[in-house]
Amino acid sequence: MGSFYFEQLLQNGLNGIDQQGITGAVIHIASVILVLSLLWAVYEAYSSGGDVRALGLAGVKYLVLGLVFLNYQSAFRAVNGMFNGVADGIYTLSGGLDVIQHWNNSVSQVWQNNPSWFSALWSWVTGGASAIVAGLIAVIGYLLLPFTYTLFTLFYALYGSILYVVGPFVLALMPSRALGQIGRSFFTNMMIFQCWGLLYAILQSLMSALQITDPNQFGGSFLRAFVGSSQVILISLASVLLSIMIALIPFIASRIVRGDVGGTLMTVISGAVTAGTAAIAGVEGLAAGRMVAPEGPPPAPTGGGA
Repeated sequence: MGSFYFEQLLQNGLNGIDQQGITGAVIHIASVILVLSLLWAVYEAYSSGGDVRALGLAGVKYLVLGLVFLNYQSAFRAVNGMFNGVADGIYTLSGGLDVIQHWNNSVSQVWQNNPSWFSALWSWVTGGASAIVAGLIAVIGYLLLPFTYTLFTLFYALYGSILYVVGPFVLALMPSRALGQIGRSFFTNMMIFQCWGLLYAILQSLMSALQITDPNQFGGSFLRAFVGSSQVILISLASVLLSIMIALIPFIASRIVRGDVGGTLMTVISGAVTAGTAAIAGVEGLAAGRMVAPEGPPPAPTGGGA
């Protein structure tokens, strides 16, 4: 079992899938697909003029995937366990506390024990527009983070279960040169999924480093733009920002695995360099124009018609 609740939920789901016999049926069907994929790879090698190298690669893939299918349950859990081990190590070094769950529990206690939260809601009736906005922020901050964390947990278990069940079907296409791209996309999605737990653990470490673990002791150090607001507003805004950070984990993981983060950074740097070069060229051109320009106005024409 993992240290985070979503890791435990995924393991429970995988165990339930195995107990229902779904995994065995999937592997049986995938084994048939694997044989058909090998035969198709043989035909591709023959149609390419007897490509011995392609035929050898197809045979090696067939043998490797056959061994993987024999221990598929253990292989999938081993890959997931490696990434979870790194995430759990980060979790342990950052204090061994699931900060998001602790924050949710603490906010619930603050809501129950602090009458200012209820006064923020009562201000909807007695106050003006600013009071209504403050009340909305309080309610959204109280409800959004638990809702986002629950969705993240459910989607983590759902995504992992889908990859677990569909994986043998997709991997069975690997021996074929034409259909192997589908199998390679499975590995990409697998890495994206495994990065979810890593990024969540990094978020835990960041919150611990910034001392954003308990709303009762929250100083709002990263909300300096809202200095002077009530503690209710600060805690609600912090909860909203944490919700956004959790919701962005799948998108950030996809960008990291696909390399879009580096490409975006290089585009920004290239644009900055281009803008700087154009500015320097414009300054140099203006200076050169001033040096070439004559000291006085051009002489008037001496004769001739207009």
